[in-house]
Amino acid sequence: MVSPSPYSWTTIGTILKFMEAKISIICQNARSVDDVCEAYGSLARIGPNDLICSDPDVIRRMGTAKLGYRRSKFYSSFAFNPDQDTMLSTTDERIHADLKVKTAAGYSGKDVENLEQSIDRQLNAFINLIERKYLSTPTNFRPFDFAKKIQYFTLDAITDVAFGTHFGCITQDDDMYDYIKTVEQLLPAAVVAGVLPWLLTLSRSFIFKPFLPTEKDKLGFGKMIQVAKDIVTKRFGESKEVQNDMLGSFIAHGLTQEEANPETLLQVIAGTDTTAMAIRAMLLHITTSPTCYTALQAVIVEGVKNGKISSPVTDAEARAIPYLQPVIKEGLRKFPVIAGLLPKTAPEGGDIINGFSIPAGTDVSLSLITITHSKATFGPERWLEGDDNDKLRKMTLAADLVFGSGKWSCSGKNIAMMEMGKVLVELFRRFDISLVNPTKPWKSFSVGAYIQSDLFVRFTKRTH
Repeated sequence: MVSPSPYSWTTIGTILKFMEAKISIICQNARSVDDVCEAYGSLARIGPNDLICSDPDVIRRMGTAKLGYRRSKFYSSFAFNPDQDTMLSTTDERIHADLKVKTAAGYSGKDVENLEQSIDRQLNAFINLIERKYLSTPTNFRPFDFAKKIQYFTLDAITDVAFGTHFGCITQDDDMYDYIKTVEQLLPAAVVAGVLPWLLTLSRSFIFKPFLPTEKDKLGFGKMIQVAKDIVTKRFGESKEVQNDMLGSFIAHGLTQEEANPETLLQVIAGTDTTAMAIRAMLLHITTSPTCYTALQAVIVEGVKNGKISSPVTDAEARAIPYLQPVIKEGLRKFPVIAGLLPKTAPEGGDIINGFSIPAGTDVSLSLITITHSKATFGPERWLEGDDNDKLRKMTLAADLVFGSGKWSCSGKNIAMMEMGKVLVELFRRFDISLVNPTKPWKSFSVGAYIQSDLFVRFTKRTH
């Protein structure tokens, strides 16, 4: 039995693959695939060997180790070095499991000394930057692009936590090493290469090798590779540095120098871009929802008044603020930061999904936006309404798919949630925030993840 399909099939596989690339890049794939799922159900065919699934129970089931699903070749396009995979790029389940074991304690923060203090240090620097350069007054209008500035924070925060030193984006008020610019340029190409694997093979051939980033580059991805390698080199050898940061934890749990070089770079990318995307989307939805804005500021003011919120707010305090956690959950539900298909390959012997027989080797992708967008409006109150615990549990399980599931769950979820809570509390306790261009608040388009810019805002000092 073959699953439903929105397309009439031909034998010209190349054309179909280009159609997939068009969905992924040109048509903003999250919305396009959502339309397919809405029209054809929770399992639909989008390529000669490709299905899209929007059933959360099926997605969680695929993430269990015993079922035998594995990552598709799509993930290979995210290897920084063709000779050395990372936890993100490997399609070998044994390598993935080994790297996950070695990095788990570091990503969870259990082995990281002064984890929260490192984040607080960069959050204070971020607040100081706003107050010093971007605070508007009745006589001085100082709009700024929050999309860019919040990524300065996430970059400096993750590098401080990961390596005990930070890039200095906040201090310099600049995109150090052109990191943000480079990722925005490379991400679309990586997604296209994932959809069209022959492009990945071609890009790594001797013809194109001279044009690839190298450690000798002064800026961009090559510079990032060199920075990561320099950091790792200091942690190995006879005079090695031993630190109780994330990288130190990885090494203590057996990560080799060869593994650490690309894994360190992955730390920066994984711990920066998606967290910044989430915070941008939350700020946008809060500022365009007067009810939510008022309620959030009210619980923050009450918490400060009652001595339940420190300065800066602690992670434990933030997680205990009644309305804040629903705002975060609703923000992640309404704008899931992962828009990519993230295909997994069906195991030997195939599978049965919702009554359909799925042959071995079939790629089954995820339409996360279909799962999370059962409600179109932004409403944090939905997480507080009623006493239907079963309904709330199902909502939570669906929203948690933003962080993956099972063996593919996000290792850095704890740090991301900590940063989101702290940032929202500190911004809305200190500032009144409004959009500069409410009819066109930002630019956002999907290339597997979202590239966002021009979220211009006006911050003024709150009067208590």
